[in-house]
Amino acid sequence: MSKLDYMNTSVQEPPLDYSFRSIHVIQDLVSEEPRTGLRPVKHAKSGKSLTQSLWLNNNVLSDLKDFNQVVSQLLEHPQNLAWIDLSFNDLTSIDPVLTTFFNLSVLYLHGNSIQRLGEVNKLAVLPRLRSLTLHGNPIEEEKGYRQYVLCTLPRITTFDFSGITKADRTTAEVWKRMNIKPKKPQFKQDTLRFPGP
Repeated sequence: MSKLDYMNTSVQEPPLDYSFRSIHVIQDLVSEEPRTGLRPVKHAKSGKSLTQSLWLNNNVLSDLKDFNQVVSQLLEHPQNLAWIDLSFNDLTSIDPVLTTFFNLSVLYLHGNSIQRLGEVNKLAVLPRLRSLTLHGNPIEEEKGYRQYVLCTLPRITTFDFSGITKADRTTAEVWKRMNIKPKKPQFKQDTLRFPGP
């Protein structure tokens, strides 16, 4: 199977679904049976799943310790993971491990306990991220929440389940100019040489 064929088949594969399993730590996924949907998830000869979607919503995860190792045990091609659903857990921050999945296009983090709006900055490195949810986190209460996210992640097309319009982008740009100060260039002291007497 060529890489292109693999990409096409796995996008249509049902997700590896561990939702509503009372999972406390990521390592539990190894011993836990995923939910079965209408169509079974295809597996490689290795026994690992061929899907690109991992659903971990409605659990009690407070961190993503060992996420990479566990995902590598479950998925044949973990680097192709395109959809991660971590909604309705107890996460207080956006774990940097999520930024290592460069094919990630859908990330659901709504209904968690993320406290700092600055956490969103970590996601700016994801080139394919198009759909993000963060509502139902304490950061939603921060002034300029939507505009901040749109400025930080200009490539996303859907945020909190609503499409992003041209007007949204314009508003975000105006907000950015009014609220985010540009970094001033810093001069190194020793590079400024004054002529001697």
